[in-house]
Amino acid sequence: MRRPRRNRQSAAIRGLAQETHLTPSHLVNPIFLVEGSGIKDEISSLPGSFRLSLDNVFQEIEESMNLGIDSFMMFPKIPEQRKDKTGTYSYDPDNFYLKAATEVKKRFPECALISDVALDPYSVDGHDGIVRNGKILNDETLEVLAKMSVAQAAAGFDILGPSDMMDGRIAAMRQALDANQYTDTSIMSYTAKYASAFYGPFRDALDSAPVEDANIPKDKKTYQMNPANKREALIEAELDTQEGADFLMVKPALNYLDIIHLLKENYELPIAAYHVSGECAMLIAACQNGWLDYSKAMPETLLSIRRAGADVIITYFAKDFARMYKEGLIK
Repeated sequence: MRRPRRNRQSAAIRGLAQETHLTPSHLVNPIFLVEGSGIKDEISSLPGSFRLSLDNVFQEIEESMNLGIDSFMMFPKIPEQRKDKTGTYSYDPDNFYLKAATEVKKRFPECALISDVALDPYSVDGHDGIVRNGKILNDETLEVLAKMSVAQAAAGFDILGPSDMMDGRIAAMRQALDANQYTDTSIMSYTAKYASAFYGPFRDALDSAPVEDANIPKDKKTYQMNPANKREALIEAELDTQEGADFLMVKPALNYLDIIHLLKENYELPIAAYHVSGECAMLIAACQNGWLDYSKAMPETLLSIRRAGADVIITYFAKDFARMYKEGLIK
């Protein structure tokens, strides 16, 4: 008689039979950057995460690398006076975000620094594309994204992360990068980014939600994916692969584990998953209320994303996981 329990009877034997392993090297630590110095502003809707000025970003990266995390995704909170309709500040050489990337790579050349490519941080409208007459303009937006990509590559970002979901943006970025001799700069495409309800704390952190205006679309459903659709993710993945993406990302992660698995089964490129702010905030709230044990629920959550097929996990729990892993609390 077969008895699967024989492979569960001790920690040592469970270790021999374990199918999925997660280490800090699989994790990316997201960072919210603000202009100035001495700033460490906690995000009320995402406890434990902060808006950081560059001096504190240096400290955050150093602490993370000492824990075994060497990959970081940096997002800028742009002052309102620097925003416009077409995101021109995104490729301005004086952009503090670009300057910060250069300084980070000087100080930590061995880290992998991942950017955000989209208009919403820079747009007065709060959308990922140029808005005109109540519509998001796809092809006009590509021109801005291409300029932004070249500026970010020049600043020192190792991997560019287009989060905009405009059609054809991977090809536009790759062509612009190659034409400017940035052939080694990678693209981590937000391949299957869904129009999700779980982005709230992130938008609080960067003040990047669509503005309330009758002439501005109230949501991002015309360009982000419908949460009801699965096979459509294969279309997006095929296009991104053909256009030159180096990583394929699914966002959010927990509610879309089936999509992570689908892309992992069908594509040879590394699969990234963004464990988004709302997903993290829910777990934090449950743990703060005593309903869950953070030390057990958090690692299990990340392991589920890895088990679904994610090679890369972007999560606000990266440092906590790495700290527990280093202390031998996670096997």
